[in-house]
Amino acid sequence: METIKFEQLAIQPEILRAITDMGFEEATPIQAKSIPIILEGKDIVGQAQTGTGKTASFGIPILQNIDPKNKSLQAIVLCPTRELAIQVADELRKLAKYLHGIKVLPIYGGQDITRQIRAIKAGTQIIIGTPGRVMDHMRRKTMKLANVKMVALDEADEMLNMGFREDIETILSEVPEERQTILFSATMPKPIMDITKKFQKDAQIVKVVKKELTVPNIEQYYYEVRPKNKPEILARLLDIYNPNLSVVFCNTKRMVDELVEELQGRGYFAEGLHGDLKQSQRDRVMNGFRNGKTEILVATDVAARGIDVDDVDAVFNYDIPQDDEYYVHRIGRTGRAGRQGIAFSFASGRELYKLREIQRYCKTKIKAQPIPSVSDVAEARVSKVFENISETIEAGGLEPYVEMIEEAINVNDYTTLDLAAAFLKMVMGENEVATEEANQDFENTGAEEGMVRLFINIGKNQRVRPGDILGAIAGESGMPGKLVGCIDMFDKYTFVEVPKEFAHDVLNAMKHAKIKGKNINIEPANQR
Repeated sequence: METIKFEQLAIQPEILRAITDMGFEEATPIQAKSIPIILEGKDIVGQAQTGTGKTASFGIPILQNIDPKNKSLQAIVLCPTRELAIQVADELRKLAKYLHGIKVLPIYGGQDITRQIRAIKAGTQIIIGTPGRVMDHMRRKTMKLANVKMVALDEADEMLNMGFREDIETILSEVPEERQTILFSATMPKPIMDITKKFQKDAQIVKVVKKELTVPNIEQYYYEVRPKNKPEILARLLDIYNPNLSVVFCNTKRMVDELVEELQGRGYFAEGLHGDLKQSQRDRVMNGFRNGKTEILVATDVAARGIDVDDVDAVFNYDIPQDDEYYVHRIGRTGRAGRQGIAFSFASGRELYKLREIQRYCKTKIKAQPIPSVSDVAEARVSKVFENISETIEAGGLEPYVEMIEEAINVNDYTTLDLAAAFLKMVMGENEVATEEANQDFENTGAEEGMVRLFINIGKNQRVRPGDILGAIAGESGMPGKLVGCIDMFDKYTFVEVPKEFAHDVLNAMKHAKIKGKNINIEPANQR
């Protein structure tokens, strides 16, 4: 698959700058094939599934052809559903970030039509709409079609399945004949070909049909993670699974750099790989990764093309990839040579829908996992220490050390158990293991079974509401807000209940938190 950079596609600098901000380094196959044809002003029929980057394929040329000084309607994009109309409008706005004076408006049923009419009258050059609502505006004469020079049909087969054929034909009949018609569809049934013959002029057909890709040997999990909590959750997973070599994928070069700095600051041997690195830097990073000096490689999709290391234990999708096919390429870095691989994805908000698309495409199951707690990490580390101890005992040669320990016991009146516990504490660090005393504190907080009652020194007098407390706890700790129990607010303080297994995480996360701009103190409540 040949790599085409966006710089090679005659796209104007302002749009290229927005593409860089969005984190795209190279064009997907459908973009590389269709953008040059559309920029030449030709009609096109593009066959490509969802998740291939179709929106930018028609969105970039549409934006490039709009005259920002002319406030009249110049382009219409028809979509089958309101969700897709909103999504397409969002992407076009991002692409138009540095183009001043271009307005994009999604219109769909269920939204107040008078608001849409006001927005159209105020001057909108691009309308993204469902066929039914576009027809409504045409009947009301609120949409003036005289200056429309481009019409795009997105997911045309889906629109036909939903019974919009008549509306589409009416719209295309009323738009000026001297226009460019762009059609994208996952399948090419006869009705699509009929529309093509009737309403397009010498349309060029571009096909990008995805290969069937499967990932049989890789366990796949996902975590619902807020963006600001990603570094902490990544660190916990690295500590629990302790992979020898792992690759972390980000969508942008900037995120690669930020994450490498974060991981190095936490003491991990991490290096970054992206398109801005010179060949000598790339070689240095890859050599370090191959010989195990670098344990974590943080990379963008383009940069990762040259990774040919067989023994990668784990892959992390720190950002969900833009294209379904990239997901398969990414996680295929692990589970090679018949080994069992493991892949973790971090998702939030709309990315969860993208994950569902990826599952359908890969015919695979990506299982939801609870976010690991601090105590999970401690348990994993203890387990690893005991594993290493077992190997050391089996290897033998302990006689001189046994003598030293016997001497220490005789001189200092220690037990062997005291010494073993002290060594474990030294290995684990002061605060790694939740002690019995700390757990004991959680037994006497007056909470219901399985919960811990926490005290926070802020209340109604500071104009704090229960929602502020809930938002702060969920936001800082990454614990789902629905797990927070009873919140009792008083004038100067508040009691809140959280599940026992999350109590340590909440206390640690809230140490330096602020609520309504105020520093707080949070601790286990005394039993009532």
